[in-house]
Amino acid sequence: MYYPKPYNIGDIVETKKEHPCGSKQWEVIRVGADFKIKCLGCGRIVMLPRPQFEKSVKKLIKSAENNENKE
Repeated sequence: MYYPKPYNIGDIVETKKEHPCGSKQWEVIRVGADFKIKCLGCGRIVMLPRPQFEKSVKKLIKSAENNENKE
């Protein structure tokens, strides 16, 4: 059975490949069947299907969930 990886709005992720602007860091701004991510280098917004997003993510840099609990 397939279990999707838990990502939340506000998470910062690092991708395997660089964006043309040179940045590898993205902020998740929409989750679900599709993901909308925003490049932290140039501000470009990209929408990806979940399987493509999960394949392209190398690691989770900062979780928004942890920041909400501290406040």
